[in-house]
Amino acid sequence: MTKRSGSDEGEMLLGFDMAPVLPRRKAGPAVPRATPDAEVSPQSSAPVSTGLVPNSPTSTSEDPEVFSVSSLTRHIADLLEEGIGSVWVEGEISNLRVQSSGHSYFTLKDASSQLSCVLFARTASLIPVAPRDGLRVQLFGKISVYEPRGQYQLIVSLLQEKGIGVLQARFEELKRRLAAEGLFAPEAKKPIPRLPRRIGVVTSPTGAAIRDFLHVLHRRHPGLKVVIHPVRVQGKGAAAEIASAIADFNDANGTAGPVDVIVVTRGGGSLEDLWEFNEEAVARAIASSAIPVVSAVGHEIDFTISDFAADFRAPTPSAAAEILAADGGELLRRCESLVFRIGREALSIRERLTSRLDLAFSSALFREPERRIREIRQTIDRTDDDLGNMIQVRLERVRDGLETAHARLAGTRPEVRVSSVRAQLAAISGRLQGNVVRGMDRDQARLDRVTTVLAALDPSATLRRGFSITRTADGRVLTSASQVKKGDLVRTQVADGEIEAEVKRGKC
Repeated sequence: MTKRSGSDEGEMLLGFDMAPVLPRRKAGPAVPRATPDAEVSPQSSAPVSTGLVPNSPTSTSEDPEVFSVSSLTRHIADLLEEGIGSVWVEGEISNLRVQSSGHSYFTLKDASSQLSCVLFARTASLIPVAPRDGLRVQLFGKISVYEPRGQYQLIVSLLQEKGIGVLQARFEELKRRLAAEGLFAPEAKKPIPRLPRRIGVVTSPTGAAIRDFLHVLHRRHPGLKVVIHPVRVQGKGAAAEIASAIADFNDANGTAGPVDVIVVTRGGGSLEDLWEFNEEAVARAIASSAIPVVSAVGHEIDFTISDFAADFRAPTPSAAAEILAADGGELLRRCESLVFRIGREALSIRERLTSRLDLAFSSALFREPERRIREIRQTIDRTDDDLGNMIQVRLERVRDGLETAHARLAGTRPEVRVSSVRAQLAAISGRLQGNVVRGMDRDQARLDRVTTVLAALDPSATLRRGFSITRTADGRVLTSASQVKKGDLVRTQVADGEIEAEVKRGKC
């Protein structure tokens, strides 16, 4: 390794075209992680303060502190839940009761003691092992106090038969819980960039994994830049370093600088060796990363929680390098093909332009330019003359047309034509009026004749001459004596009214 000139203090170069490796940061105080199968023991022999001040009957205090049952139980619950928390417990199930709600209540016992346990229905649905009386199990849960009875109990979150590895059980429990939160959902995965320009790697800079990764990456895409964030990949505090490195790559103001993709990697090992990549802090850091994360932990058969939380899982570090640089090699091949095609096309264009240039040089314009210019000037002069002649002919034709139209207009004398038309209109009007008068006379004569005929046929005129009309009581006109009989009433209409009479004698 060589020191980079002008770089920040602590930066290093790692071979070929590489960006500087970030300096190792001082890790904060490691948070002790409870070993699943370890017993809970006090840290010292000093008495543990409970916060309660006993007041004996012999105390001289005038106002002794008296707790209610509820407050004392609540205080005891706080001490148990905060002081013990989540633990693994091994024993035998007895007195199992499954309620209609799906919750299970049972006692976990050994040779000398027993512990009340609760397995809620939602947790039970996610556990493959069904509890039953007499079953030897290992339980993982949280100590709490059921205050109405003042009884402490274990709230079970994981149940396994005795003999299953504790680490594997913790792995399954964390995987189940994070999956239920949606951290592994496919729709939350971010796409891996096809052509990353800068790759951030979270790993140990001295391990075999980074050497394999860089070797494959350099072979497939030599110009790809890599920034290594050195962390421990095993031991206490390693998970916190890995999570911090992922967060640093996502920090716009961080020392890592911008990267297109993050690779979390290490070599193979046992479940214990890979356990730091099964920690919840690492899984949440990967899931919350705004930059796509590739997990390449262990061998192909190894699976860690980081594999499920990552946007893409590579079976090995070398496979991760092949995936990230695959498009780079293809791009180089395509560029070579395009360069060849561009060169071939440029040569073809050059040949065409050369041919056109040779043709231009061999043309008359380049051989005798002055003669060509004189010919063009003569052509322009001839065209100018032809255009002038055409305009003159067109003007003479228009002038002749105007004179012909003027002569025709003068010969027609419009005022004479108007007088003739007016005389014709007057004659037509006179004939029309005569026809109307004669028609009215004919109609009047016809009306008089019809009036005379109607007057002759008018019944009232006949009555005025002395005639009358006799009708029956129902209005029928009598034309025969046989139409009435003695005693019938008849009405006789004369010119100035009606006469009503009774028939005294009738002729049948």
